[in-house]
Amino acid sequence: PVIAAGINLFGGPLGLIHRHVTGAIPIRRNTKDPAYLVTLKAYVAELLKQHDLLFYIEGGRSYSGEMKPPKTGLLHATLQAQRSDAVVVPMAVSYDIVLEDHILAHQASKRRHRAFGREVAEMVRYAVGYQSRAFVTFGKPITMSGYDPESRRDIMALAHLTRDAIGMLYKVLPTAIVAAALRPSISRRDLEGRCDALIETVAAAGANMGVRSGREAVDAATEPLLARNVIHVERGGVFRIRERTVLRYYASTIQHLISGGRRSPRTH
Repeated sequence: PVIAAGINLFGGPLGLIHRHVTGAIPIRRNTKDPAYLVTLKAYVAELLKQHDLLFYIEGGRSYSGEMKPPKTGLLHATLQAQRSDAVVVPMAVSYDIVLEDHILAHQASKRRHRAFGREVAEMVRYAVGYQSRAFVTFGKPITMSGYDPESRRDIMALAHLTRDAIGMLYKVLPTAIVAAALRPSISRRDLEGRCDALIETVAAAGANMGVRSGREAVDAATEPLLARNVIHVERGGVFRIRERTVLRYYASTIQHLISGGRRSPRTH
């Protein structure tokens, strides 16, 4: 597929990769320029005659870990292309460890975002020497027929349907479970118990589970969270939080499965 990416990703070496390797198309987010929007929609209509289009319904990365509200620009453009065979294939990507977790989490807490080039430079420092698994899950295609491209209500309904499908496809991993279950000071036994209860809750919500027990979650998540200095484990097996903001980032990735999309009070 052709990938749609924010124009901020097209500067420097990364821009060269997008232009000559990935073939991604740059998108100006949040622009209100009528000429640009008309041109973009015409381009998408032409593109869909020969290619699939991959884009992120939230419009960009989440700095808090939570799912963001859906953006409708490219979805609207696809509807306006009036292809009777067009479908949305929801896709969710989850990671054991997000290599830029410290950067994203702390920027979210400061309510301001650095230039992407600076983020990449800092990410190298946090990424070197670490490994992480990525899980990509595809869902059932959602037909776009029956949605009126001139109806704002229809566009929003399709956008939320897509976002909700992605939320249910998101694989629940040990790091997220442990992050959500941790308290400032907690024994391993109590932590496993809290993880078991949390796993039961999200599994009952129909989540895509990547962990089955509290013991499995703690076993798998402890080492990577220790290595990134997010938690500390004392000799007696007591878990303590070191990077509360980063831990909250991981906990927030499954918040939509716990609260049904409603924001909940902070627990750390």
